[in-house]
Amino acid sequence: MAPKNATKGSKPSKANAKVKQAAKAALLGVHGNKVSKVRPSTSFHRPKTLALSRTPRFPRKSVPHEPSLDASKVLIKPLHTESAMKMVEAHNTLVFICDVKANKVQIKQALKKLYDVDCVNVNTLIRPDGPKKAYCRLTPDLDALDIAASKLAIL
Repeated sequence: MAPKNATKGSKPSKANAKVKQAAKAALLGVHGNKVSKVRPSTSFHRPKTLALSRTPRFPRKSVPHEPSLDASKVLIKPLHTESAMKMVEAHNTLVFICDVKANKVQIKQALKKLYDVDCVNVNTLIRPDGPKKAYCRLTPDLDALDIAASKLAIL
């Protein structure tokens, strides 16, 4: 007669449980425990991944370029027509011919750098013959007539 290993009412051994678990996994297949993900939004957004900063092995430009508009190129010349002189006397405003590509901020900075003059505001227009004209109204503590005479030498 064969020896008895297990009695009727006892628990199955660990090896027997593993066999049953493997049989169940084989029956369900590879995709047996897949859970469908709940997507609350209708649009899919690609997940953010690690974006490393670039570490170039060589510079893309051999020499950095010079700025195309420096202060001396922005302001071409002061204007000394009759109407410009009237603006100097009546409205404390200097009138300049400027580069067409220069904006109001660049004109203001060029005035500060070249002539040490603070201006309240700058109005610009492009003349029909091509160049840009800038009306630079100075602060009340400065006199445009003195600056025109001393620094610009147009009086």
